[in-house]
Amino acid sequence: MYLHPRDDALAERIASVTRRWGGDFAVVPVDDWKNLVRSFPGTVVHLTMYGLPLEKSLPRLARARRILLVVGGAKVPPELYRQAKYNVAVGHQPHSEVAAVAVTLERLLGLPRPARAGETPQRIVPSARGKRIVGGRPRR
Repeated sequence: MYLHPRDDALAERIASVTRRWGGDFAVVPVDDWKNLVRSFPGTVVHLTMYGLPLEKSLPRLARARRILLVVGGAKVPPELYRQAKYNVAVGHQPHSEVAAVAVTLERLLGLPRPARAGETPQRIVPSARGKRIVGGRPRR
């Protein structure tokens, strides 16, 4: 995940989750988002509630070799709307940026397979009620 503006505390919290739950997720700080978007060697997709419906955009997105999904907060600069190849709406109501990325990835890639026991330092044991977690925090 590219992150602008830089937020070292957030990057460390995400790294901590990755250490506990597994995966290869990383946060890369970006000082100049415009340069990142301009120089990305693939298709830039801006997820916004003002864009074209995701359903209509999926066939074109599925053909792209590399995709950079971009989400912004409440005040996205107009330049991003112009720089993105596609401005895509997961919904036309206010929604979470994380949810927009999750829904878009699920629609493009399908549901992720559940992790098998032993693949992560911690894992969830499915339960109809309550929470059950197996494993502890890994040592740093």
